[in-house]
Amino acid sequence: QVQLVESGGGLAQAGGSLRLSCIVSGRTFSMYAMGWFRQAPGKEREFVADIMWYGKSTNYAGSVKGRFTISRDNAKNTGYLQMNSLKPEDTAVYYCAAKMGDAGAPYDYWGQGTQVTVSS
Repeated sequence: QVQLVESGGGLAQAGGSLRLSCIVSGRTFSMYAMGWFRQAPGKEREFVADIMWYGKSTNYAGSVKGRFTISRDNAKNTGYLQMNSLKPEDTAVYYCAAKMGDAGAPYDYWGQGTQVTVSS
């Protein structure tokens, strides 16, 4: 129902910043929320942050709170993850995902992922 494409990953030094973007196409009017997740080598995928697609509510993992900011621009059908004060442990493949319908729905739609590498 929706397609997501991430961009903006790359290499950053510790303490630096990167901004990830996620362009959404398809039935965006049915989206409830957009989430960002990440998966480091040898680890399970973990939640980073999410934002209501038509509201203001946001949630953050404790490990990124105060350093990362999630936002979205409905007019551009794009979500963002601003990452500041990056740490080597933020190195991972970052995925955006869409939750359709309501808060109880799973994240059913995923982008292909973008690599973020933070050097010390």
